[in-house]
Amino acid sequence: MNPSGDFYTVEQRATRNRSKWTLVQGVLAPLQFLVFLISLALIVRFLWTGQGETAATVSILIKTALLCLIMLTGAIWEREVFGQYLFAKPFFWEDVVSLFVVLFHTLYVVALIYGVLDANGLMWLALLAYLLYTINALQFLIKFRMARVAQALAEADATALEAAHPDLHVLVEQRSG
Repeated sequence: MNPSGDFYTVEQRATRNRSKWTLVQGVLAPLQFLVFLISLALIVRFLWTGQGETAATVSILIKTALLCLIMLTGAIWEREVFGQYLFAKPFFWEDVVSLFVVLFHTLYVVALIYGVLDANGLMWLALLAYLLYTINALQFLIKFRMARVAQALAEADATALEAAHPDLHVLVEQRSG
């Protein structure tokens, strides 16, 4: 976080705003969340009734594929905005938890392929992965909300400064020109 309380420098914000990866993340994140909700319902249905194992399994695999895609494109976005693929200072803890989310989704796939767990065990493992995903999603939502508040405060401060000193922009232009 920079001294103004924002997560982005002016340059990083501009890069973020013009990056195609920002749009990609903006599409993939809600899509992944929708798949998560559907999959969660299918898992709970299976655990409750014993029915729908195939549907639940397919939904978990789709959720896992979307997770991998959003992690890949998110790392590219982070590189473009912050200059590194993972663990940029503003998103360090979100990235740490993301790795655990990926780990547990991957463990599910490995357990499924090698038959390490029965259907109930697989579904409980998926629920653990989904709990971690929920925590991670909340981290990102809180972070983005904080960034919006910081940006709004900065804009309000700039507006108040300009209202108090209406000729300030003229002075700035003269100095930079």
